[in-house]
Amino acid sequence: MNPPNPDLRLQTLATWLQSLPAYRFDVHSLKPASSDASFRRYFRVWDEHSQTHCVVMDAPPDKEDTQPFLQVARALDAAGVRVPKVLTTQVEQGFLLLQDFGSQTFLQALHAKEEGAQSTHADALYRQALSDLVHMQAQAPVAGLMPYSAEKLHQEMALFGQWYVGTHHQSSLSVDEHNALQSIQNLLVKDAQAQGQVFVHRDYHSRNLMVLPEERPEVRQETAPLRLGMLDFQDAVHGPIAYDVVSLLRDAYVQWPEEQTLDWAIRYWQEARQKGLPVPANVDAFYQQFDFIGLQRHLKVLGIFARLYHRDGKSGYLADLPVVLAYVRQVAKRYGVFKPLLHLLDRLEGQAPAVGLTF
Repeated sequence: MNPPNPDLRLQTLATWLQSLPAYRFDVHSLKPASSDASFRRYFRVWDEHSQTHCVVMDAPPDKEDTQPFLQVARALDAAGVRVPKVLTTQVEQGFLLLQDFGSQTFLQALHAKEEGAQSTHADALYRQALSDLVHMQAQAPVAGLMPYSAEKLHQEMALFGQWYVGTHHQSSLSVDEHNALQSIQNLLVKDAQAQGQVFVHRDYHSRNLMVLPEERPEVRQETAPLRLGMLDFQDAVHGPIAYDVVSLLRDAYVQWPEEQTLDWAIRYWQEARQKGLPVPANVDAFYQQFDFIGLQRHLKVLGIFARLYHRDGKSGYLADLPVVLAYVRQVAKRYGVFKPLLHLLDRLEGQAPAVGLTF
């Protein structure tokens, strides 16, 4: 019997870690730190010298470019945004040694409290995340970022037709469906480009925010501010201001009643206006922007999750499709212009036609 194929990159990674003179890594402690929808991998490793963990990114150079991560990390750090410090690099091999933000994600923290305290705890987490978002949008430089162009927005939504409709449902669009979907996508792109343009993380959600470990947790008071750190920011662009708000509040991995989502969105809008960010003067206009860019994002996500399953064999994302579909239906029912999208979803899912309010 042939032995299993060795993980040659992991062996190369371990060799690199052992060559770093400022550290004394126990390479036998290497273990996966998180999963990723890309080709990047993350490992946690113990440094016997400092008696702390570090995180190492493995980004195969033929599949991933580490330069965007490094550039955005420097810009965000200079703007006072909490991102992992880059400790050292081996860019040619695609290895980055990073500060460890611990193992508790925002999503895990949401479920960490007793049920009776859940609502208050969640409110504190979301208020902090939204306040941090306002700070990032107000302070992070956009120089050097690619614009969230009309071409890019259209390319993302094309994944819906290709992978969700075509591959996942083994269906094709009729001429009328194709034309209606193109009109909807044109409207969403027009609205996205009409919004105030700021620094956009693009994946500002519960799996990419970390609740940072306190230096002295035994003295931390319940009323003390939560400290959140940010991950997975390498795809940042210069784009619509409501994008990251909807990424957080209409997250594919956790769903809230719309009344709660609206409350948090209004709180964000109020703080953003106070900081002089380019949100509309009217909160209803902002919430429409929030709805429209959310629909653009969720059409993209449906395509990406389908692709992750059918092309990459990552079946875990299928469980998240119903939440994303619920968001799409929620917005499509609210505006008459999106009615053809509801009919398309009804056909794909074999449901009776939906009836919704029109604004």
